[in-house]
Amino acid sequence: MQNTFRFLCLFILLPVFSSTSRAQLLNDPASLKNVQNSLDKIYNYEFEEAQTMIDQVEKKYPNHPVSYILDSFILFWKYLPIKDNPVKSKEYIHKLDQCLEAINKKYGKNSLDPEAVFYTMVARGYMAMIYNYRGEMVSAAGEGKKAYNAFVEGLKLINRNPEFYFTSGMYNYYVEVYPEEHPIVKPLLMFFKSGDKALGLKQIDNATKVGTITKAESCFYISHIYLKYEMKPEKAVFYMDKLVSLYPRNPVYLMKNIEALLLSGKYELAEKELGNLKKINTGFYPAAWRTFQGILEEKNKKNDTAAQKEYLLALKTPHDDQYTKEYHALAYAGLARISGRAGNKSKAKDYYKKCLGKAEYRSVIKEAKAFK
Repeated sequence: MQNTFRFLCLFILLPVFSSTSRAQLLNDPASLKNVQNSLDKIYNYEFEEAQTMIDQVEKKYPNHPVSYILDSFILFWKYLPIKDNPVKSKEYIHKLDQCLEAINKKYGKNSLDPEAVFYTMVARGYMAMIYNYRGEMVSAAGEGKKAYNAFVEGLKLINRNPEFYFTSGMYNYYVEVYPEEHPIVKPLLMFFKSGDKALGLKQIDNATKVGTITKAESCFYISHIYLKYEMKPEKAVFYMDKLVSLYPRNPVYLMKNIEALLLSGKYELAEKELGNLKKINTGFYPAAWRTFQGILEEKNKKNDTAAQKEYLLALKTPHDDQYTKEYHALAYAGLARISGRAGNKSKAKDYYKKCLGKAEYRSVIKEAKAFK
């Protein structure tokens, strides 16, 4: 049940708009620009600059839902993974609660106003995500359901603004693929609106082109889909390249870009980028770059001894279930291949068994299960 509501939680900050006159922020180009620029600064790890812009919005529009969302967004990225920081997690959840209180005050409870729907979806979705990764599944379930209710309303608004391509595409894809991966949740989803994976991919791709605030998240999640489910890493490279160009200081985007390059066989390009990732010796990044170095040694340099060393070091390095769990699976798969080439079939089988205990990517699972 750890991942039951994950696909419900992938909803990020959407634009501030409404057809009503109450949305004064909409008619304030300078403040809207601050909102958009603050997001760019957050993605690029320029948190102080982002906070300065957010403070200007908060001063002009006190107690506006968007201010609390932006504040929570800074906490999310600055203390990544925030679930591992109890103090900041509490502050993060408090900001989202303040957002919900501001929504009720501004629009009324259970309002169907577009702005109210957006902010509710964002706040509930992010709360469900953090509860999910902290293992608090009852709380995650409650927030996930509430996020879904708001999201259903949002589906009706896809023609109102191009930003809706992202959320609609995510829903159409994940509501179909998730029960394929986790059959146990099918009864829980029987009352959910049916999706369409092909349409979902088209909608998310469209969001990467016409979205403004959702462009970055659209690029990130469609690349993740191509890596994890569609087994088309070369397509993931296209979208991750956009992200690292826009946000060169974001280490998560750098990490995922290198992964996409490696899995698509673009080893020389991956090696050029890997040096920057190796400069980060804290958090979950060492598990990533050691695995990546192992892949380079094994597949590009054909040096099994060096590759084995890197894979083993990667496995001794802690991973994060949300961001780098798959890299341990990739390391186990690499060790299995090396053992197989060395003629140690029994050891290879053992490594592939451990790989399957971690793997979520369809390509990795397929490789492990195919070994005889």
